[in-house]
Amino acid sequence: MNAAILRTALITGVVIAAVNILFAALDYGLDTLPVWFYLAQLLLLPAMLLPIRYFPQAAVTREFLPRAALYAMGWAVPYAIYKFAHDALSPAFQPAGSLLSYLITVAAFSLLFAAIRRPTR
Repeated sequence: MNAAILRTALITGVVIAAVNILFAALDYGLDTLPVWFYLAQLLLLPAMLLPIRYFPQAAVTREFLPRAALYAMGWAVPYAIYKFAHDALSPAFQPAGSLLSYLITVAAFSLLFAAIRRPTR
């Protein structure tokens, strides 16, 4: 993995973690966030490093559904950490509803990315 991709993955993981902490702090207050929530944000760093190889591969895949599947695999784990850590803070947390929302969002964004990011001919 080259240094630029590695740096991009790490910076993206840190930015996603910071945004998640900011949104959770706005919803619940910074002083009420549990320690496990902050520790869960640290999982975003390896979660961004492991699937990062899917994005360059998706960018050159010509067929639409395989390209969408590569984007979905690339964002599945980081978005799961982001989504479920924030959702679990809510006293009204419903795992099935959160999972359904997660699956719909990953599918929608992967199809959107696959449509927008077509490889050049």
